[in-house]
Amino acid sequence: MSDSQNLLAEQRRALILDEVRRRGGVRVNELTRRLNVSDMTVRRDLDALARQGMVEKVHGGAVPVSEPLAHEPGFEAKAGLELSAKEDIAKAAAQMAAPGSAIALAGGTTAFALAQQLLEVPDLTVVTNSVRVADVFYTAQRAVAGGGAATRPGAATVVLTGGVRTPSDTLVGPVADAAIRSLHFDVLFLGVHGISEVAGLSTPNLAEAETNRHFVRSARRVVVVADHTKWGTVGLSSFASLEDVDVLVTDDGLAPEARERISELPPELVVAGEPVDGADL
Repeated sequence: MSDSQNLLAEQRRALILDEVRRRGGVRVNELTRRLNVSDMTVRRDLDALARQGMVEKVHGGAVPVSEPLAHEPGFEAKAGLELSAKEDIAKAAAQMAAPGSAIALAGGTTAFALAQQLLEVPDLTVVTNSVRVADVFYTAQRAVAGGGAATRPGAATVVLTGGVRTPSDTLVGPVADAAIRSLHFDVLFLGVHGISEVAGLSTPNLAEAETNRHFVRSARRVVVVADHTKWGTVGLSSFASLEDVDVLVTDDGLAPEARERISELPPELVVAGEPVDGADL
């Protein structure tokens, strides 16, 4: 960025905006040095950009504008994101499902990846509100039957809740809530739209938030499966605090600062691909 003192306000703001987008955020003190202007000038520039909806002001600087809190991407839109991270997370989380246990598996693309890993865990009872997750198990059973054999011994028993279908292909609402309230799980594996220290676990869908609350209440152990991009993201509705989470399974893309902060919070942090102590239930 230029050190010229003679930059017009529009030029300065264009440079600031480019830096925010390129780096994912900037600090006021960095901008004062790079632009060779006062702290007050930088703050006025950030105020102007924020009023135009170009950046979002945060303490000490600015970050790119977040998606609307109620925006809910569809399953296909999310399926191609962070594929290797989701696969690593799924492999790590699958080790926490004991043969013969009753588990709940909520919706989302990371839960979908986990379902594929759980096919090899024998005698599971799987309760899910995800059409996509249920189809993973149903497809595996049909493949065995199509080969002239009965359902393989130890195949999971799958219970799909009813409800209203969301853009993420999960079933939510009073029907799903009633079904979940009547059940009890050894472990809940939960994908999330966002996770943060203040807002906890959140989703842009109000009905999904209520259904997830019932999932959390019905589980002995809550395991959140979320890639590093979910940390710091906040949706419209919070449905659980981090104190409700027993384990957070994420990938090695999580920033060192975030790891340090999470280590001070209630959940046990498991970074996929790194050594884990006490992975058994």
